[in-house]
Amino acid sequence: MEKIEEIRQRILNQISISQDISDEEIYDRIDEELFLAFPSGSITARNRLEYRKDLFHSIRGLDLLQGLLDDEEITEIMVNGKDHIFVEKKGQLFETDKHFASEARLDNVIQKIVGRVNRRVNESKPIVDARLLDGSRVNIVLAHIALEGSAITIRKFPKEVITMDQLIQWGSISKEAAEFLKDLVVKKYNIFISGGTGAGKTTFLNALTDYIPKDERLITIEDSAELQIRGIKNLVRLECREANSEGENAITMRNLVVNALRMRPSRLIIGEVRSGEAFDLIAGALNTGHSGSISTGHANSAKDMLKRLETMMLMAVDIPIYAIRSQIASAVDILIHLGRMPDKTRKLLAIEEVCDIKDGEIQTNPLFRYEKGGLKKVGELQKKKDC
Repeated sequence: MEKIEEIRQRILNQISISQDISDEEIYDRIDEELFLAFPSGSITARNRLEYRKDLFHSIRGLDLLQGLLDDEEITEIMVNGKDHIFVEKKGQLFETDKHFASEARLDNVIQKIVGRVNRRVNESKPIVDARLLDGSRVNIVLAHIALEGSAITIRKFPKEVITMDQLIQWGSISKEAAEFLKDLVVKKYNIFISGGTGAGKTTFLNALTDYIPKDERLITIEDSAELQIRGIKNLVRLECREANSEGENAITMRNLVVNALRMRPSRLIIGEVRSGEAFDLIAGALNTGHSGSISTGHANSAKDMLKRLETMMLMAVDIPIYAIRSQIASAVDILIHLGRMPDKTRKLLAIEEVCDIKDGEIQTNPLFRYEKGGLKKVGELQKKKDC
């Protein structure tokens, strides 16, 4: 509505002059402007409240996305240009009736998101990963790359951290498997969690860290900080930094992994390995006495995670594949694979032990496997030989 946009612009102009204006003061100015534009009785009380909320969200929040972010039933938000906004609720996708008034309003939201976490997105860098202040994951692709208009994908995280007990109640994991994993974490096995997009890797990693003894020193390393680790007082959270406008001063995952080894960690928690940092983690950390570390990665199966680790390590060094496999077999103890089922539920599909190398290939020993009827124990943990 034209009147509402005029009110919004007037308040924004006032704010640009004022310093440190509070939320209450913004609400007061909105109320004043609404009363002038719509005298008493000219609009319903419900419409007045909606205009008030929408104006505040557009000025201080993330515009029309704020209401979607505040809806706890929504788990994902997808913006495909200014006119098409989709959400995921209970595993199902729906298109909303919301749309941005202009491309400029959409661009303003994008700049708010990246500015809050000291990231940047522009024509020279049109794709960026970021996060919201609550830890929700954001991916942005600008309009000249996304042909239907700038695209925003937000993976929301629940306000309350999901526990392993809740995952058991939901049928995502059996109580027996959870107790088994608790024992592995306490005994400081090195664990990799794999799965496809939306399989619940970060949620499961958060739940698994609850089993870490509270007197340990934990270092977390992430591209964009998402983990919600509780109860660990001696915790240092590290986050990558992008290069500046001159292409300098970037802090990469590899930089952080190497530096973390100098910080006397009891364990390292790597949010997700995607590239050459896998070599520093496997060869530089897990094979040098830093046991009990946990990380995640995208893969279609537990064994496929091993292949992906090989590929990522080869991005960093040019050494024979047998040497790479030897490092992985020696460093990684347990593979956990998660999946999203046809009914949209997320489940633990496999727990496998990483064993020795045989005929040039890393062998695995299945311990738990999801079959028709649920997750079943299918093997016993074996003592790994030197690889």
